[in-house]
Amino acid sequence: MLDVANIPPRRLLLVDPCDECSVLRAQLSAAGWEVQSAELDDVGQPACDLGMLRLRPAHLANLKKVKALINLTGIQWVVAVPQELLGQPGVDQFIAEWFLDYHTLPFDHSRTHIALGRACGMAHLRRRQQQRNGTEDEFLFGDSDQAKTLRKLIARIAPTDSPVMIRGESGSGKELIARALHAHSRRKQEPFVAVNCGAIPEQLIQSELFGHEKGAFTGAHQRKIGRIESADGGTLFLDEIGDLPLELQANLLRFLQEMQIERVGGNSTITVDVRVLAATHVDLEAAIREGRFREDLYYRLNVLEVRTTPLRQRQADIFPMAMHFAQLYMAEIGRRPRSFSTEAISAMLRHSWPGNARELANRVRRGMVLADGREIEAADLGLASSISSERPAIESLETWVSRAERQALHAALNHFPNNMRQAAEKLKISRPTLYRLLRKHQIR
Repeated sequence: MLDVANIPPRRLLLVDPCDECSVLRAQLSAAGWEVQSAELDDVGQPACDLGMLRLRPAHLANLKKVKALINLTGIQWVVAVPQELLGQPGVDQFIAEWFLDYHTLPFDHSRTHIALGRACGMAHLRRRQQQRNGTEDEFLFGDSDQAKTLRKLIARIAPTDSPVMIRGESGSGKELIARALHAHSRRKQEPFVAVNCGAIPEQLIQSELFGHEKGAFTGAHQRKIGRIESADGGTLFLDEIGDLPLELQANLLRFLQEMQIERVGGNSTITVDVRVLAATHVDLEAAIREGRFREDLYYRLNVLEVRTTPLRQRQADIFPMAMHFAQLYMAEIGRRPRSFSTEAISAMLRHSWPGNARELANRVRRGMVLADGREIEAADLGLASSISSERPAIESLETWVSRAERQALHAALNHFPNNMRQAAEKLKISRPTLYRLLRKHQIR
């Protein structure tokens, strides 16, 4: 027997309702729905799973406000449209892009009740999926062995105050790991201050790090608080530490030993309490041998070490990360998140990702802008030409079969993210076989 207590409540928000909507509200309330209503400018953050907007001509004149409403509320939306508005240019495209479903006015009440019930069920499924995704740190998506190991390592070392050296290729998420360490530390309510040591002119680095007093040098018209002092109580992240000039390395070493600084041009000693995280893509051991990096500073910073894994070695994480970036950029671009076509997924899995996660984020952002249909294609990602021009490497048959299985699984889940039965039917396998393959390839 169905456990009624486990059925989630059906909660609907009516925005800018009309008389027809008031009748619908009364009928839905009688059927057990929780129904609220609000004007467009007063929506806020509703405790609802589904929203219905009654579309007005005024909304078409300010679509930016409607899009902001949909993005900011984080719920699924349907729209009630007067018949005469459907014929206006661009309205059908706007509805198809931004809404889960639409209903014409006046309502066919029996059909509207059924359709809203289905939409609310879909909203519950998507909410659960978003909640599962939202539990992961931004860069730590995925079920690969590397992602799991990284999450465990961060959980273990984040609560300590020991310095951490984060090493890996450019674009592989070193700053995101630093932010994750800060977010899981006892200092998470205090500042996180990031400094790119390779991006600051050499003559300004000392002032940027340690600050200066008024009149310390030409152009110093007032006191400046440095990055180290700004991070007091929190976390200081020194990115590209391998690019720090030798003279500044000595000053930084003294700070790490004493946890005290002096502003440029100042005489007083200032005690600060910060946790220092550093990152580099440089081979520091080679830099030490060549005299470009101080060995004593290396040992001060490299108490704990985290190494990022290149994206090309985290193939199981490519698709989850792409979906995350699509969700992340939808508000910036002003479009609903799109799914990826089978060809696009195949292209992403075959690409070598020399720019790592940063390249993936940029390509997904590009795809969100350029996609014309409901799916992002390989050409939108700028990967179509690479598919046709690349000559596949000679690999074992087992490797090719495994790659084909993974691509087929991702394609099926992309089309049926919340229906394992349909995904299995599309692949022409049983559901037990589908679950076995998902476990084998560490998907979900």
